[in-house]
Amino acid sequence: MTSVPSQVDLSTGAEMRLTGDGAAAVVCVNGGQAGEVEGTWSASLEWLVRRLAPQFPEVVFAEVRYRVKSWRRLEACIDDARAAVRAMGERRTVLLGFSMGGAVAISTADEPLVDRVLGLAPWIPDRLSLEPLRGKRLDVLHGSLDRWLPGIPGVSPASSRHGFERARVLGVAGGYELIPGALHGIALRAHWGRPVPLPRAGAWERRVAAQLAAR
Repeated sequence: MTSVPSQVDLSTGAEMRLTGDGAAAVVCVNGGQAGEVEGTWSASLEWLVRRLAPQFPEVVFAEVRYRVKSWRRLEACIDDARAAVRAMGERRTVLLGFSMGGAVAISTADEPLVDRVLGLAPWIPDRLSLEPLRGKRLDVLHGSLDRWLPGIPGVSPASSRHGFERARVLGVAGGYELIPGALHGIALRAHWGRPVPLPRAGAWERRVAAQLAAR
């Protein structure tokens, strides 16, 4: 069974939700939007963590709730992620970033205890410095049907592939994999509060689990 998550206040004023109590850490950072709105828990990351935690009892999973979840406040989101990594103490850490969280995770990768970044449909804009990845590893998973549409968030696979290739030019090790038929998200939050998986959610879970097992 999955342990009941515990909630922790971070030094920045953001929040972190912990599942498990292992000697290694996976810090999970969420996507965002243009509007500067209060942070929320990610349905996609929550669904993944609830499925993955029983498979990895040696890992503590930390979900970060930003103070403001907006790419216009990207530096503040990065500060929140750094605070979460540092709150993990001496644990070796994987940064798992979904959507905008990919940019947040990459920017936080220079923390000494971070070994690698795992991006799920990551947003890696051209203006984003990839220098924090030097000496680390970047792996990307992306849904083949992910697209930005009016009113519907998304990141095209071509965009994340371009960001991944920029990292390779810097000598960053890693891999890139498309998930056939997968969309941008992994789960949506139902009106009753629980995350509901989207099509191909199981494929996301299997691939993320394989990545974590190979860390």
